Amino acid sequence: MAYTGKVAWVTGASSGIGAALARELAARGSHVVLSGRDEARLAEVAADCREALILAFDVRDAAALAEATARAIGWKGGVDIAFANAGISQRSRALQTSMQVYRDIIEVDLVAQIAFAQGLIGHMAERGSGALGFISSIAGKVGVPMRTAYCAAKFGLAGYADALRAELSINGVSVHTIYPGSVATNVSRNALTADGRRRGRSDPAIDNGIAADVAAREMLDAIALGTREIIIAEGAEKAMGELRRTPEALFDQVAAMVASGYMEKLEAAE
Repeated sequence: MAYTGKVAWVTGASSGIGAALARELAARGSHVVLSGRDEARLAEVAADCREALILAFDVRDAAALAEATARAIGWKGGVDIAFANAGISQRSRALQTSMQVYRDIIEVDLVAQIAFAQGLIGHMAERGSGALGFISSIAGKVGVPMRTAYCAAKFGLAGYADALRAELSINGVSVHTIYPGSVATNVSRNALTADGRRRGRSDPAIDNGIAADVAAREMLDAIALGTREIIIAEGAEKAMGELRRTPEALFDQVAAMVASGYMEKLEAAE
């Protein structure tokens, strides 16, 4: 797909991958919608963009999400591409982690991202066009120690995206699941510890990871080529992701099931 003149909505756009995606989309000619909780930081990102609409809200707030979705669609008559990017990571052993941490991470990284997409898929399907990008993680392909809640959420997000891709394959809407490895952001500093507190320090692997702007360019290049499963990683992380890559033929097989009336047959049997 081409990005010029498209309306692109990015959640988690105040920093890291989200901010880099917003800036790169703007550089490629998109009108960008920026969402996150920190309006001041969103304004800093917007200052680097050609044309931007700021919609600040908490992704867990269903009413605020519904209002933001209506405003994003109404801004220029539609949303062409949306990135479900908001999220929070974890650094704690399962044996020590409270259930509230699991609930909090899954609520933000999985449930809220599904809600974001669900608010847009009807609009995109009706128009017969659109693209959804879900930011998972290599930890959504391979179970990584100290991240059990994060892995659960990211694996779940990938499963939702894969099933959604098949369903929307007959509606002209593409779905892209993105699996970053270590990208140089504040993800480790903001990660939750066993009792839910912010960790406050980074990891060497993250500090020495792929620059966020480089990662964003690779993501958008891959989406433009129609790539459905996008691994953005280096070294051992890339190798792990590639070992768990879903064969393209399998995506095609499931899409063919939908095209042959699989969903209608299930509904008729109810």
